Amino acid sequence: MKNILKIVSILVLTVLFVNCQDDEANFGDIVAPNDLTITAEIVGVDATNPNGDGSGLVVLKATANNAISYDFDFGDGLSEVVPSGEVTHRFSLVGLNTYNVVVNAIGSGGNKTSGSITIDVFSSFDDLDAKQLLTGGAGSSKTWYWAAEEIGHLGVGPANGSIGDGFWYPQWYAAQPFEKAGSAESECIYTDQLIFSLDANNQLSYQLDNNGQTYFNGAYESVVGGSAGYDFCYDYDTSGTSLVSLAPTSVDWSVVPDPAFMSRGTVMNFSDGNFMGYYVGTSSYEIIELTESIMRVRCIDLNNTDLAWYHTFTTQEPSQGLETIYTNLVWSDEFDTDGAPNPANWTYDLGASGWGNQEVQNYTNNLENAEVANGMLKITAKAAGSGYTSARLKSEGLYEFTYGRVEVRAKLPTGGGTWPAIWMLGADYQTNTWPACGEIDIMEHVGNNQNTIYGTLHYPEAFGGNADGSETTVDTASTEFHNYTVEWTPDVIKIVVDDMVYHTFANTAATPFNSDFFLILNIAMGGTFGGNIDPAFTESSMEIDYVRVYQ
Repeated sequence: MKNILKIVSILVLTVLFVNCQDDEANFGDIVAPNDLTITAEIVGVDATNPNGDGSGLVVLKATANNAISYDFDFGDGLSEVVPSGEVTHRFSLVGLNTYNVVVNAIGSGGNKTSGSITIDVFSSFDDLDAKQLLTGGAGSSKTWYWAAEEIGHLGVGPANGSIGDGFWYPQWYAAQPFEKAGSAESECIYTDQLIFSLDANNQLSYQLDNNGQTYFNGAYESVVGGSAGYDFCYDYDTSGTSLVSLAPTSVDWSVVPDPAFMSRGTVMNFSDGNFMGYYVGTSSYEIIELTESIMRVRCIDLNNTDLAWYHTFTTQEPSQGLETIYTNLVWSDEFDTDGAPNPANWTYDLGASGWGNQEVQNYTNNLENAEVANGMLKITAKAAGSGYTSARLKSEGLYEFTYGRVEVRAKLPTGGGTWPAIWMLGADYQTNTWPACGEIDIMEHVGNNQNTIYGTLHYPEAFGGNADGSETTVDTASTEFHNYTVEWTPDVIKIVVDDMVYHTFANTAATPFNSDFFLILNIAMGGTFGGNIDPAFTESSMEIDYVRVYQ
């Protein structure tokens, strides 16, 4: 916040006293305060600014004999009780306004002596430091992006509540890193560019470049005639420049227990209905934190004023490219020996049990279902009479590990009802029953939804139909080879296609993803995810060039 040159004029104004009882009256130890004096020091008063420098700040002082505390009613809807009799208050109503400040000097037994003072205060709130940080300074512009790699870059919590309830934090929902990526319904949010500019007169302006689409809260889809019924990316024109005015906050952040979320006391108001990327009907955002490279803001949902939305932005353009920490190759199968898969690396699941998902294939260890040829592993699902055969290879008992980067280069099968998967299962699954053991689906694909790739994690809090995952589009999933990868660390799990991260999960000690897992490669048929099988299906293969593990 700017430093204020405090050229102060002390106004000792006429005070009207209204005593609750005679000044000298007393009863035992109960004594009413007397000789109440009130003064006001308006910050920044000088010959050219008789009503202050525009900050709206006034230092109010009250003294009285026998007073224990002082109750200030500032005349602007706010009040405060202080023991010292001195308080600095910001009068935030813009312009020159008259306030009648009432002070109650409180004595023993609750006896009060009241007085008032009338002051004229000019407020033109400004935050030059915020303008500098937002833009880079007069004559400059700065572009901000969603801090997509951060947990809670988009979040929601209650707008109001008692201190300690977390009303100042997105306690109800906090987006995982890149949570909105990989889906046409939401990924447009990560293309937003928020451009702040400052001219030579310190006028702040703003442009939102949404690259043609805005991520709308489902409650506001009528603005664009939408009908999705949930949050969705809609075509929306955000071209043009709006002015940004700054105002002081109405929230008393001094009582918030966590200093990491202390507001700087500044609210940004955008003209022309402009907004900060995610549409929730508001053009007013309170700055919680602002540095050279990080901005956190809070806004109130206009359709539901009990909701506060939290956004985090950064000056670093988001990149979903994988930056691995694992570069040492520790295990691999290059499938360079023709015949059955290497028994030192792979064993089989066998049978036709439905496998918990109502699948209809019979898993075998036959070469026609799993064979290495010409430098490729081919897992083939085949129609066989009234049923289907396939293979499910696993490294259980042969290679199990904790943390690392797994990379599998594969070309996927086609056909309605096919369900290929490249995945990992917690090695303790026999004693720690799924989903407690954890499951990491590096790649799943269904022939009934060609070119959509799914990456998913299953654990006790999110499994089955409510698992934690995302999807992305790979247009040549079944005609070309692609790299399907997981980066698995103690802190984060990233699911990746061709080095592009499309799902990120924050790993903690409380999840099952901190112990040994083994690898599984298979094609299922039908079932709860694979869906209806094409009656014309005969056979199709998942071809795998290699499986590599780095640590």
